[in-house]
Amino acid sequence: MLYTRREIGKIALAAGTADRLMAAKPDSVFGGVQIGAITYSFRALPGSAEETLKYCLECGIGAVELMSNVPEGYAGAPSAPAAPGGGRGQATPEQQAARRKAAQDTKDWRLSVSMDKYKAFRKMYEGAGVKIYAFKLPPTIGMSDQEYEYIWNVGETLGANHITMELPADDALLQRVAEYAATRRLRIAFHTHGQGGDSGFDKALAASPNTALNLDVGHYYGVNGKSPVPVIEKYHERIASIHLKDRKGPTGAAAGPRGGGPNMPWGQGETPLKEILQLMKKQKYKFPGSIEFEYDTPEGSDVLTEVRKCVQYCKAALA
Repeated sequence: MLYTRREIGKIALAAGTADRLMAAKPDSVFGGVQIGAITYSFRALPGSAEETLKYCLECGIGAVELMSNVPEGYAGAPSAPAAPGGGRGQATPEQQAARRKAAQDTKDWRLSVSMDKYKAFRKMYEGAGVKIYAFKLPPTIGMSDQEYEYIWNVGETLGANHITMELPADDALLQRVAEYAATRRLRIAFHTHGQGGDSGFDKALAASPNTALNLDVGHYYGVNGKSPVPVIEKYHERIASIHLKDRKGPTGAAAGPRGGGPNMPWGQGETPLKEILQLMKKQKYKFPGSIEFEYDTPEGSDVLTEVRKCVQYCKAALA
């Protein structure tokens, strides 16, 4: 088929536009507020480094809290044995032995792996326009000092500005993590599932100048039935990042710190998400808000469609 010069010009222009669109980097800063996502949101999908990056780009997400499985898989970490019965049921002695061996193999690998793979990972993500602001590989009481060093080294190499973990219930773990964080540039930020409250937050933040909060506003409201806005206002200087989700408040006798109201599609729950986002905009808080997709995927939809809805919710709330 022959084309005129004018038609060829139109084709070239269209191709150039497509190339620019393909090369466009995501921008999820709305009203001066950095909106990101924790990569746990994509847990139901294949989770390679390249696939996870693709999900971020498809959802228009320009920054992430990175779960350790993604970069460690890229760096060549040994795979863990599958849990019996999908994680249910009693493990056999053979399975328990396999788990112990896998744990030791992982430890040995972590203490020997070069940071070069993590440098390449960061280059790939930042080259596509996705910044890593947090790294989640929780330190435990049983880890060696060398393993703590590995966690912080990886976080720094990836470009994160804080490490995240669950808020410790064990005072010994809190003290050890706080003391180690005080020796490093990156803060340790504690994720909350409704536990803590002012006394718990004060205790964690008093343990070291390098401790911080990774406050989950959905969990806070869902378990306590109280607005997280006063908490954010009080602790904003010690908040490294927050998790965004929508939950209903507790009804009846909510059971324990993991109880409370259900996760809901955004806008259908009771968590004051819009008020929280507008507070972040008004006060020019510098910490990011991480979308954590936890509600059930509606019939006829899919994970990426729902995450995109969460991004658009934030954009509209911050307009």
